[in-house]
Amino acid sequence: MHFEFFISRRYFLSLQKERFISIISLISCLGVAIGVMALIVVIAVMTGFDNDLKNKIIGTNPQIVIHSEEGISDYPVLLKKLKTLPGIKEAAPYVSGQAYLYYKDKVLSLNIKGVDPSVEERVTRIKEYVNGSRLILPKGGIVLGKELAAVLKIDVGDEVVLSSPVIGLNTSFRVSGIFHTGMYDYDLNLAFINIQDAQKFFGTGSFVTQIGLKLENPYQAPKTKVLLEQELMAFKETPLHIRTWMEINKNFFAALALEKLAMFVILTLIVLVACFNIVSTLIVMVVEKTKDIGILKAIGATQTSVRKIFRIGGLIIGFTGTFFGIISGIILCLLLKKYQFIQLPKDIYYIDKLPVDLRMSDVGLIAVCAFLITFLATLYPASKAAKMNPVEALRYE
Repeated sequence: MHFEFFISRRYFLSLQKERFISIISLISCLGVAIGVMALIVVIAVMTGFDNDLKNKIIGTNPQIVIHSEEGISDYPVLLKKLKTLPGIKEAAPYVSGQAYLYYKDKVLSLNIKGVDPSVEERVTRIKEYVNGSRLILPKGGIVLGKELAAVLKIDVGDEVVLSSPVIGLNTSFRVSGIFHTGMYDYDLNLAFINIQDAQKFFGTGSFVTQIGLKLENPYQAPKTKVLLEQELMAFKETPLHIRTWMEINKNFFAALALEKLAMFVILTLIVLVACFNIVSTLIVMVVEKTKDIGILKAIGATQTSVRKIFRIGGLIIGFTGTFFGIISGIILCLLLKKYQFIQLPKDIYYIDKLPVDLRMSDVGLIAVCAFLITFLATLYPASKAAKMNPVEALRYE
């Protein structure tokens, strides 16, 4: 066992006489543990939010949307071409727009999406969200979101009226299904109808307004977009615009990433405050051990050895706090993930349950940051102890 580690262990782990120092050390250790635990839980929750929302957005929408303000007339030819391109699994036509939904004496504005049910189930995961595990859209049928149906008190089989703000056409539809994605905004503001009904309702004729693509890897959407821009230059008679699911939700994901970074910085301050307690512990220890330092230096201990003793002592406190913080943080994350005992207000957040995604890479980063801050906290007290003059330390002893 190294001489410096032996002395540090005696000073910081066998404190029977200096009760005050023991209490300060315990408070410092608890402060680091609480900070590390809070960081692990919050980062795991923020990562869970990010992944859960991405999965639901990918599942509810195509990964790439090709649209035209004038409408796409030659979309059957375009669909065939798109399916032959690398990285694209499926393509589906859409007719979408805004409409007013009337039911009894209530009215709401919502987004209407005209789809081909058989193709839509291959492009998105909509069949996982509808009752009966199948998107049923007969002529004159409409599928509403669960939150919208709850607000208007609509059930399957009820008749609603859609009013088009474009051509002023009022059309009756019968509710053929209800979907539930778990995302409040989608479930309140989106409805599906048959693509033929949508073409008639919005007056697009044989045109469609969008083509949605499902990719083999959703996260390769930017590369696929570059490929599409090159391949679709031949369709100059219809100006086409291409947007990925990342671009459509860019502001939302940017805000989420900024919030995650802000929470990391704020909670790291907890660890930083705890490390100030480590500084105070070491300073008090230096004062208490003035005689011991003088004796050590008198019998040949170098400045480097004394410096190591107090650095190791501070790191013992930091390592202990970090270790218990990691253990408690992981346990709390596992409990939150298994029992879901925290419910979220659905009208504020996109989701109704607290998602937790614990990643060992995040835990490792938090542990390294905590240990680094702890190490920096030991530098000044250890330096002061190392520079102490043994003659002055022993003069009044």
